[in-house]
Amino acid sequence: MVITGNLFLVGPMGAGKSTIGRHLAKRLRRTFLDSDREIEQRTGVSISWIFEMEGEAGFREREQKMIEALTEMDNIVLATGGGAVLAEMNRQYLSERGTVIYLAASAEQLFRRMARDKSRPLLQTGDKKKQIKSLLTKRDPLYREIADIVVLTGEQSVQRTVTEVIRKLEQKQKETKL
Repeated sequence: MVITGNLFLVGPMGAGKSTIGRHLAKRLRRTFLDSDREIEQRTGVSISWIFEMEGEAGFREREQKMIEALTEMDNIVLATGGGAVLAEMNRQYLSERGTVIYLAASAEQLFRRMARDKSRPLLQTGDKKKQIKSLLTKRDPLYREIADIVVLTGEQSVQRTVTEVIRKLEQKQKETKL
């Protein structure tokens, strides 16, 4: 079965959106894009620098413009930033312009993956575990609101996760055609 339309990956930072997205795009012979990397490439500065100079509000404004532009492309796999779902317009662009895949992970798994990560502005706090739980509490309902499918990450290999995503996408397409 041929999977049609754009595929948009949402979920918390550290859930594997970029890694799984790259492998998924390769398996489906599509272009892979990462909204955070696109912002960095087009501005010439890091996300951390944008947060430092413009604050979270400045970053979110840039992110919304980028997601609007990227979701207008065709036949892509797009990994979004963990907070992209905070903006109502982003949720609208994602849900109207493709299939949304929520890569979910527990707070404990996310903490294990990101305990030493210094590149994530929102985790530069005294208690990373508490911050991860707080972010997940706020964002999980938004991820679920727009998700066409949900896949748990972390308990299996990247390749098995990609295979599960493809299986769920094929199942979703069959249901849609019925």
